[in-house]
Amino acid sequence: MVSSSPGAARSGLYYFSQGWKLVTLPGIRRFVILPLLVNILLMGGAFWWLFTRLDSWIPTLMSHVPDWLQWLSYLLWPIIVISILLVFGYFFSTLANWIAAPFNGLLAEQLEARLTGATPPDVGVFGMMKDLPRIMKREWQKLAWYLPRAAILLILYFIPGIGQTVAPVLWFLFSAWMLAIQYCDYPFDNHKVPFKTMRSALRERKVTNMQFGALTSLFTLIPVLNLVVMPVAVCGATAMWVDCYRNKLASWR
Repeated sequence: MVSSSPGAARSGLYYFSQGWKLVTLPGIRRFVILPLLVNILLMGGAFWWLFTRLDSWIPTLMSHVPDWLQWLSYLLWPIIVISILLVFGYFFSTLANWIAAPFNGLLAEQLEARLTGATPPDVGVFGMMKDLPRIMKREWQKLAWYLPRAAILLILYFIPGIGQTVAPVLWFLFSAWMLAIQYCDYPFDNHKVPFKTMRSALRERKVTNMQFGALTSLFTLIPVLNLVVMPVAVCGATAMWVDCYRNKLASWR
């Protein structure tokens, strides 16, 4: 199976939908199992705990709505719920990606070989252990880029009016961009493309990547589907790498 039309302009929706098809490919499914198990255990447990706490959290947060916005409470309530889900979902999806990073990188590597018709690299515990320091360093780079920006957005949530209206929209857009970075980075890092170079490349196709990240973010909010979205997003991002970036950047390796 060779990816068609390298460099062709495709939407983020296309690559996200491709991810759902690619995870089922014979020979690829076995590399999906470990990321899938990590996501199911962590996200499943986390969201079960969250839903047991929402009944007490929502009234507390609504009490901070200023009097002049009380007439919008029927709209603000769902916005607050979605905001909690977005922040919570992104936090635990980040944690799951940290734990599953070596397996996600392996999945991206094997799928890229499948899409390009190349010989798949040998898979072994020694090879994974050798790459582990580089993979973890890359995860730290992403976290260092993410934390100060996330902190600023979280502060906005405590500003009356802005925290209940503007902040959720900004957080969703930021989460979409960060998830595009998170999942696209696996094939980029496999080719040792520097983190800064990767971000610059993604900005050149920002609309496509924002669409991809937004869909990934939305699916992290949907029960059951959020348990399988991690390997789907890795596969979709790898297909995007092959079509849009590989010919230009693969020489970094």
